[in-house]
Amino acid sequence: MSRILIAEDEQRIASFVEKGLRANGYSTTIVSDGDAALATAITGDFDLIVLDLGLPRRDGFEVLQGMRKANVMTPVIILTARDSVHDTVAGLEGGADDYMTKPFRFEELLARVRLRLRTERTPELTVLRHGDLTLDLRTRRVTTPQSTEDLTAREFSLLELFLRHPGQVLAREQILSHVWGYDFDPGSNVVDVYVRTVRRKIGADYIETVRGMGYRLST
Repeated sequence: MSRILIAEDEQRIASFVEKGLRANGYSTTIVSDGDAALATAITGDFDLIVLDLGLPRRDGFEVLQGMRKANVMTPVIILTARDSVHDTVAGLEGGADDYMTKPFRFEELLARVRLRLRTERTPELTVLRHGDLTLDLRTRRVTTPQSTEDLTAREFSLLELFLRHPGQVLAREQILSHVWGYDFDPGSNVVDVYVRTVRRKIGADYIETVRGMGYRLST
């Protein structure tokens, strides 16, 4: 599954883009300021970045410049309200792969995302496995020796995160950030609620509680 970083400070737009991309099978992470965008982008964990120019702390041009200086060649689609020719040229010459102005139609953004990801050299992973646990990334179904279950969008994102980090202890805040996006309530118990629902579908033994720390997928 392709992973897309959404760097957008307007929560309404970020949520709109995230929901649309996830509905089309992409894994997403949202950041809402330029410092977080650059720090997250240079990890190299993403296949594409949707980047707003008007970010607080560090604007999109600086983020793009910092990425390219760090030799991060992840494709970037700029999504911004700035529609001048000067900004468009500056963005493309600064290393962006595409440029879209707001307001925009999601169908057009999706088409551009697919176009940029089509050049990937490695085949897209469609199934994650850990022991006898299998997660189909296209159908969002999890299979164990006992059953095959359909997952909701949040359950799927949660289990995918565990399967991509087997044996690693994941703190609640880390899970909230990856599954629920950048703007989350750190005091929420939603992680515990969803871990329980996933356990009911796959069995209680796959996800361990690490007291005082978080959860991990059993090794």
